[in-house]
Amino acid sequence: MVKDLPLSVVIVAKNEAANLPRCLASVRAWTAEVVVALNATTDASEALALAAGAQVHHLPWQGFRDTKNAALALATQPWALCLDADEEVSPALRVELVAFFARPDHATFAGVRFPRKVWFLGRWITHGDWYPDLSLRLVHRARARWGGDQFVHEKMVCDGPVATLRGDLLHHSFPTLSSHVAKINPFADLFLQQHQARGTRFSVAAAIARPLWRFVRAYVFKLGFLDGFPGFYIAWATAFGAFVRYSRLYEAEHQSPPADG
Repeated sequence: MVKDLPLSVVIVAKNEAANLPRCLASVRAWTAEVVVALNATTDASEALALAAGAQVHHLPWQGFRDTKNAALALATQPWALCLDADEEVSPALRVELVAFFARPDHATFAGVRFPRKVWFLGRWITHGDWYPDLSLRLVHRARARWGGDQFVHEKMVCDGPVATLRGDLLHHSFPTLSSHVAKINPFADLFLQQHQARGTRFSVAAAIARPLWRFVRAYVFKLGFLDGFPGFYIAWATAFGAFVRYSRLYEAEHQSPPADG
């Protein structure tokens, strides 16, 4: 039997009843504490989390970075494993985490990163922009915090060395093609907020070059073609998403009432 590891699992969620049971089951019985921070949740997430033995807290939304830091502050263990509700710890990653804490030098590290693998269109994606997607998610709480932009692309910042493991964090982010397409506009909204705050202006060159580069990088240089049609879709959809985001800058700068016909 595996002894509980000295870590708190920290999950920030909103209406994630469909995903939480899988996520919670993957960390049950080998972690010392599970903290679920809910934001304006109206589904059965709280009941499911409590039934799984998790502590449940309700937090107001303060943006990705600040909300995740507020949730991290609720943990009581020296280490924290920060997960999204649509993720799960694979058996291979669990074995590696147990081995990490058994290492005599584990206390010298401020964090641990590992690859994240997405299930999409009936297969695990193992190339392109989506893999290995090394994610820094296990941190020593006294030496780490969520940093980055408050709108989008928050990232963990550690004060000290970071170890790298090979086991995968499994990601069930897009159960359908529609769910992936539906994310394009919300991410474009966040992109617009972020770049307006920076004073970024629309650039035709960027609107053309960046999407083209995203496709070539993902499909050719990062071997996305080895993932079959899903790899082709991901490369094109990533390029299109980038095109939409930069086009939103153009729209914001050129909005005006219709001219007389």
